[in-house]
Amino acid sequence: MKRQVLSLLPILLFCFASFACAQQMRDIVKKVDASVVVIKTVEKNVLRSPQQIFVSSPGLGSGVLISRDGKILTAAHVVQAADKIEVEFVDGQVAPAKVVGSVPIADVALLQLDWTPANAVTANLGDSDKMQVGDDVFIIGAPYGISHSFSAGHVSTRRDSKATFGGKVKLELLQTDAAINRGNSGGPMFNLAGEVVGIVSHIFSQSGGFEGLGFAVAGNVAQKLLVSSKGFWSGIDGLLLADNWIGIFNIPQAAGFLVQRVADNSPAARIGLIGGTYKATIADEELLVGGDIILSVGNITVTVDGDTVIKIYDYINKLKAGETVTVKVLRAGQIIELKGEIPPA
Repeated sequence: MKRQVLSLLPILLFCFASFACAQQMRDIVKKVDASVVVIKTVEKNVLRSPQQIFVSSPGLGSGVLISRDGKILTAAHVVQAADKIEVEFVDGQVAPAKVVGSVPIADVALLQLDWTPANAVTANLGDSDKMQVGDDVFIIGAPYGISHSFSAGHVSTRRDSKATFGGKVKLELLQTDAAINRGNSGGPMFNLAGEVVGIVSHIFSQSGGFEGLGFAVAGNVAQKLLVSSKGFWSGIDGLLLADNWIGIFNIPQAAGFLVQRVADNSPAARIGLIGGTYKATIADEELLVGGDIILSVGNITVTVDGDTVIKIYDYINKLKAGETVTVKVLRAGQIIELKGEIPPA
């Protein structure tokens, strides 16, 4: 009898630990769920059926409220070229928002609400540097529009990049097996203390659905680039063109940045940049073409070097309000210069 009890002891201990962990997870989720928001956007697109016409396309993503004054972290690709942004809270309240900072190459953005609900719940930012492979994490977001959906998993690995901003902030991704699908983008990755340690970015998939490979931008990257510094937002969604693309677009240098979309009332729109007007498929790549191709910003020429975008970000970020920035573009076969002032923070 004693031997049977001893043999059952590990099973009982495992069951108790699992129950305690589930109880802890449930309590944490209840605590932070209301800080997660659904982000609904509208942006310009070109419909090719049967002729090219501009349409307004809806977009969907997730985000997390991090301050009482209405600051929200999300993914840059969710809001980068949005003409309109609305944020929906767990109780159904909807507030307009605008982008105040965005780093597309890091896929993080910061929104500012026009107003904040009186009962809004904020989330705390954790130290993502402390996360280790195997640590438990969970994600709350709006996959396929099903708001406040929960998934849990682990940190599968940490993905460092050579890219650094201002020589100080290194781009880093946290890989996870927690389920991520369309609509989760921009949502928070939490640790078991209920702190935000990542912002959901993308998945790797061959089927189009989740296959166990999801990626979130490390929370410290978002915190250093957008929360601790002023940041900025260009309002441009585009693509770096190099190699064979140079000849296709007759670009007079080794690389150029194709402007595909420009958000209304953005700095890019005010300086006069033009987005694409035609949808085309070239080498199995679907593009919006006919817009400007950026050749240089200030004294920084666009090159095939992946750090060019980061150099331009650092350059603009150091400019003061009222200073002038010059953008050289290729437009309809002609090289022209556009000038604009840096707006106040």
